[in-house]
Amino acid sequence: MIERLTATPPNVRLGPLDQIGDGAARNFVVEMKAGRFHGFAVRHGDTVTGYVDRCPHMGPPLAQRLDDYLTDDGAMIQCSWHGALFRIADGVCVGGPCAGAALIPWPLEVRDGAIFTA
Repeated sequence: MIERLTATPPNVRLGPLDQIGDGAARNFVVEMKAGRFHGFAVRHGDTVTGYVDRCPHMGPPLAQRLDDYLTDDGAMIQCSWHGALFRIADGVCVGGPCAGAALIPWPLEVRDGAIFTA
């Protein structure tokens, strides 16, 4: 079984910023020798906020459908399994079975129109 990692090394180029629509989210999988990392990024303008794709309540990935991380209005991150709601800015759960817990941050940055791990 491939180990699921919770961090990536810095300076991994994930792709162009425009692969994520403004106000949308996208899944990323990074293959490394030590295992596989699953994360997602939420874009707002020229910035991205990243998190490890793991719900703090039970541990599964947040999205049941590819890239389906946000509420219908795009204001919050939502776990599709149990409905937990997380603030995009800091990953803190503000509703649902893991209220008060938080997503694990995945540091990302935008440079020259591309998304990189930080």
